[in-house]
Amino acid sequence: MKTERTEILIVGAGPAGSIAAALLRKQGRKVLMLEREQFPRFSIGESLLPQSMEYIEAAGLMQDVVEAGFQYKNGAAFEWNGRRTQFDFRDKFSPGWGTTYQVQRADFDHVLAKGAERMGAEVRYRHEVLSVEPGATPRVVARAPEGGEYAIEADFILDASGFARLLPRMLGLESPSDFPVRGAIFTHVRDHIATGSGFDRDKILITTHPQHIDVWFWTIPFSNGCCSLGVVAGREFLDRYPGSGLERLQAIVGEVPNLRELLKDAEWEIMPARQIVGYSANVSSLWGPGYALLGNAGEFLDPVFSSGVTIAFKSAQLASDCLARRYAGESVDWETGFAAPLRYGVKAFRRFVEAWYEGGFQRVIFHRDQQPEVRRMICSILAGYAWDEKNPYVNDPSGRRMRALEELCGA
Repeated sequence: MKTERTEILIVGAGPAGSIAAALLRKQGRKVLMLEREQFPRFSIGESLLPQSMEYIEAAGLMQDVVEAGFQYKNGAAFEWNGRRTQFDFRDKFSPGWGTTYQVQRADFDHVLAKGAERMGAEVRYRHEVLSVEPGATPRVVARAPEGGEYAIEADFILDASGFARLLPRMLGLESPSDFPVRGAIFTHVRDHIATGSGFDRDKILITTHPQHIDVWFWTIPFSNGCCSLGVVAGREFLDRYPGSGLERLQAIVGEVPNLRELLKDAEWEIMPARQIVGYSANVSSLWGPGYALLGNAGEFLDPVFSSGVTIAFKSAQLASDCLARRYAGESVDWETGFAAPLRYGVKAFRRFVEAWYEGGFQRVIFHRDQQPEVRRMICSILAGYAWDEKNPYVNDPSGRRMRALEELCGA
């Protein structure tokens, strides 16, 4: 079997892999990316957070993204039973980007992958990793589209395989998520939302079901007149509805007056509805001998605050920084340099996700007498700034401050 050699092998050419590849190419590293699919390919997770722009910029891919013509985004709007509130990400506590984009992921991921190629990374599509041997010189066996198998030895492997979670499965790293099992049904529609409807295309719309606080909908407008539409709920709730995925989604949307009115003229047949169940995931370790796990390959919480791509980008940045120190001859502690800081921000997002489904955070955002400074702190986390230790609601390891705010708003 033929054996090849590279410095950094990245498994997966999604957002985490492409940003990592571009950052590593700026360091002068030899980077090979193996992607199982042929791009462009569909993926979910279409509403970015402003914090993401920092990593796109650092990777040298900003021009690629700007010129792609994606839908501008400056905030998030929330609706429940006729009550509405919205957050403008430009009015936040943390410094940094306040705007971003809402993207068709098939196009966005391809833009990033082509940008990484432009910077000198090699990307091989439809190449599948069959086995991996971790260690000081990690090794994988891969299969080419034509069927031939070959081996690759590398200095280090970054697993950016997303929900495929390649290394966790192959190395027995998967551990159960403590989140309840939830599912999502989603599609794209040509929305035909009328001007003057009150719908702001510069914001994602998150709608809570009128009778079920743990059931919510996303409406993400794109620049082409379409939007991504989905519902998230417990499996038992979704199983109540018969029919095809599209019929089930339409039936659940029909129970929500504001969405029913907003989408009254929508064309629903432009793509099949899809469903995923039990997407929350965790691992026993985010790194090991000769490898690290990026983005969804390591941990995925929930789609409610669109944190997935931001966490993926942050993991790519932390991993590339660790590798820069390694190639500079330093001794690198991947737990303190990669895993711990990554989980710090993930934990902040987790507190908000848990509070959302319990209803406490919904009381906070719909409260009629909000303090402007607290609102800006909350807005920062919604904008992705979950690593800003100066924010009291990020630097809140016990969650005490958030619980106190929920109780105050509940009273």
